[in-house]
Amino acid sequence: MLKVANSVISASRITGVLPVVNGGTGVTTSTGTGNTVLSAAPTLSGNVTLSTGNLVVSDTKGIDFSATPGTGTSELLADYEEGTYTPTFTPNTSGTLVLNSADSRNKFVYTKTGRSVAITGYVQFLGSSTPVGTSVAISLPFAASDGGGTIGGAGIVAVFNGVTYLFNLNAGASTMTWTIAASSITDGLFLTLSFNYTAT
Repeated sequence: MLKVANSVISASRITGVLPVVNGGTGVTTSTGTGNTVLSAAPTLSGNVTLSTGNLVVSDTKGIDFSATPGTGTSELLADYEEGTYTPTFTPNTSGTLVLNSADSRNKFVYTKTGRSVAITGYVQFLGSSTPVGTSVAISLPFAASDGGGTIGGAGIVAVFNGVTYLFNLNAGASTMTWTIAASSITDGLFLTLSFNYTAT
C-alpha cells in the first residue's frame, strides 16, 4: 500500500501493477485532474458502484455481451439516446406544410437503443402553402436501414382526420413516405403516430 503525507508525487513517477478497488489488478495512471485511468485491460472482481458521475463510453465502444450465448452478427450495445424533435413534412411535388408551433404537444419523442428506434408523436398543422403531391415525406431522427415495405399494422398506429394510414421507410434515408394527397392536409388537422424501425 502506498501512503503519502504532506507531499505530491508526479503521476509520471507512479507506474507498475497496483491494487484496484473491488479486487483485480491493472496498470493505473493519473490524468492529473483527479481521475484515474485503468489500462492494460484490467480485470475487476465484484460489483462496481458509481457513487457520483456516470460511466462514459467512448464513441463506437459499448457493452460487450459476447460472453453470453448468441448467434447474431454483433453483441455490442454501442448506443443509447433519447430526445425530441420537430419533424418536417414535405409534399413530393411542391408547396409546404406548416405546423402549429404554439401547440406544446407538437413534437416527436424518440428512444434509440442500439439500432432500434421507437417514436411516438403528435403534430397539428397550422396551415399550408398550396401543397401539391400524392405523398408527403416525413423526417426521421436517424436514417432507416431498410425500406420499400410498409411499417403498418401492429408496427405503427397513425391516425389522421379519423383515418389510419400506412407509411413506407426510405432505405438509407432519414425520411418515411406518407401516401396521402398533400392538399387534404389542411389547417387545424392533426396527426398522431407510434412506431418502431431499425436505423442504419
